[in-house]
Amino acid sequence: MIDAGELKKGITIVLDGQLYQVLDFQHIKMGRGSAQIRIKLRDVKGGHTIEKSFQASEKFAKAFLQKRPAQFLYNDGDIYHFMDNETYEQFAVDKSLIGDALNYLKENMNLELLTHKGVTIGVEIPLSVELKIVETGPGFKGNTASAGSKPATMETGITIQVPFFINTGDIIKVDTRTGTYLERVS
Repeated sequence: MIDAGELKKGITIVLDGQLYQVLDFQHIKMGRGSAQIRIKLRDVKGGHTIEKSFQASEKFAKAFLQKRPAQFLYNDGDIYHFMDNETYEQFAVDKSLIGDALNYLKENMNLELLTHKGVTIGVEIPLSVELKIVETGPGFKGNTASAGSKPATMETGITIQVPFFINTGDIIKVDTRTGTYLERVS
């Protein structure tokens, strides 16, 4: 069991006999009443999202998830194919189970498959990934890492804000939790 204070984005809990992944978490303190938490949850098997409010003193059952090292191979429409790095067994995972990780998946990328009671329920990607910029506005001489940013489209299709000195073709490091620019790699 975990306390409401230990909840954070990405944790999987068991609620009413169903597996839910925490998408968003807010702590709300009313003037006179006790504190509450509002959680946005995604049903792992069904794919739909719900919002629920609980007392801050509530405890939740954390789901026991096994992590297996895997490599992303390719996608075939809405089906994504992965290979277990230890047994070389291949798995097909539906697009709906991957969630926000879709924005950062590259072929041959190493990650972890999350399973619950032998059933694959999702993937866990690294905290940061290196992505190549395929399109962005021009960089001008004199622009530095100071304030200001411009949109850039990555090789995976996601668009993020980058500093003005970043150009098309650069490889940058992106934080997968927030989708923000971290640094230029090359």
